[in-house]
Amino acid sequence: MLRIGIVLYPGFQVMNLAVSTVFEFANLALGKPAYEVALLSEHGGPVPASAGFAVHTQPFDESRFDTVLVVGDNEIIEPSPALLDFVQQAARTSRRIGATCTGAFNLAQAGILDGRRATTHWFFAAKFRHDYPNVALEEDRIFIIDGPVWTSAGMTACIDLALALVEKDFGVEVARQVARKLVVYHRRAGGQSQFSALLELAPRSDRIQTALAYAKQHLHTALSVEQLAEAAHLSPRQFSRTFRAETGQSPAKAVEHLRLEAARLMLESGRHPIDVIARETGFGDRERMRRAFLRAFGQPPQAIRRTTRGEHAQPN
Repeated sequence: MLRIGIVLYPGFQVMNLAVSTVFEFANLALGKPAYEVALLSEHGGPVPASAGFAVHTQPFDESRFDTVLVVGDNEIIEPSPALLDFVQQAARTSRRIGATCTGAFNLAQAGILDGRRATTHWFFAAKFRHDYPNVALEEDRIFIIDGPVWTSAGMTACIDLALALVEKDFGVEVARQVARKLVVYHRRAGGQSQFSALLELAPRSDRIQTALAYAKQHLHTALSVEQLAEAAHLSPRQFSRTFRAETGQSPAKAVEHLRLEAARLMLESGRHPIDVIARETGFGDRERMRRAFLRAFGQPPQAIRRTTRGEHAQPN
């Protein structure tokens, strides 16, 4: 049985506890108790969450865990010396150590992330980069695996991290069964952006939302302003003006963001050649897509694909 220790502290963000449900349903999928989850804290007993209620925990001791995960909070609470000591010990004695959301700040302060790649909640990325320059932070990631150290982005990304742990331990089919029971994607790839292009655009009117939905369904086509305006039942001039007022950008730029998001997801799936991805997402050819990726992500499509393959190839 694999023992999972989840480290809590006063004010922790309760969403992080969703990882325990992933391990619970892995046990159900396997038909046996493959994981044993323990909630840990400095003193044990009830630990209050930021939501206002408390959960019961066991105190830190000399127990060994296969995997230790440190949760995050809403305010970057200063970790206690005992917490830092515990995670440093866990990094030496556990097979894996990780952090969800802003829990990466705790690992960084303990020195565990020095010289490693990591991610955290995008909202706190600038502070993290300032406070811990020795960590190679990649805030535009869902989760990152660097050897035995795992970190995830904010909030629900902890579920993706936990599903990836299950996949490493018991295979893709078990992780897929768990995801189905939880009614989530099998899991988002670690390299997937924390942002959704449609969420970032945040159109207010039904007409602009309809045009964007049309664009997402027809990325393989040219998608002229006239086409989008027709989908929105507006004149091209009125559509362009309304679109910019609601989203803060031009229709052409918004379509490029949708193309980039779709292309990146296809790259991470690893099932399609780059030339095919360029055609299917409307870039037309790989060179045009390469230039768009360099502008948006600072690296070409091939580099993103290599990174994703490297994460899948990480040993247990």
